[in-house]
Amino acid sequence: MRVVVADDVMLTREGIARLLDEAGIDVVAQAEDAEGLLREVRLKQPDVVIVDIRMPPTHTDEGLVATQRIRADHPTIGVLVLSQYVEPSYAMRLLEEHPERVGYLLKQRVFDVAVLVDALRRINDGETVIDPTIVSRLVGRRRRHDPLAELTAREREVLGLVAEGLSNGAIASRLFVTERTVEAHVKQVFLKLGLAVNPESHRRVLAVLAYLRSDPSD
Repeated sequence: MRVVVADDVMLTREGIARLLDEAGIDVVAQAEDAEGLLREVRLKQPDVVIVDIRMPPTHTDEGLVATQRIRADHPTIGVLVLSQYVEPSYAMRLLEEHPERVGYLLKQRVFDVAVLVDALRRINDGETVIDPTIVSRLVGRRRRHDPLAELTAREREVLGLVAEGLSNGAIASRLFVTERTVEAHVKQVFLKLGLAVNPESHRRVLAVLAYLRSDPSD
């Protein structure tokens, strides 16, 4: 796997690059701003790009804008967006436009090399990866009318893992149950929430997230 790392903080950028190098992943370029990132993507054509949302000069959403440009111009290149803070609106903005080969993680999580490598591989395989903290924030929101209250504790747990982008097989491994059991839980969850059961992983993630961020009382 060939990766470009973009972050304006040199220590963070170098730290991520070193972790990837030690894991056997080829970091073909580094960039400190959005313009440099776009240039390196054109030159190196990586498999996946890792980019911080907040980049120079304004440190607002330059990284996200660059990511959207990359997804539009190079749809086969995956992107893993990093953020220092929980910002669900940025995640939604990215996922709704280009749901395939996209990930969104809190920055501190990428220094766990197992989490980072797993996210990159899943993105490179065309999956969607969403930080569990963001999923928890969405699942835990209080609503005037909360259909999630109809779910059992296990169904809530499965819903959270589906929203993170995990396949039924991966959920089964995480919960130490059979895949058939997970399929039954997913079917019940989607039935209770009125969502279509879609085998395409990124589409079912979008369906779940769209539901979780909506408020029936609005």
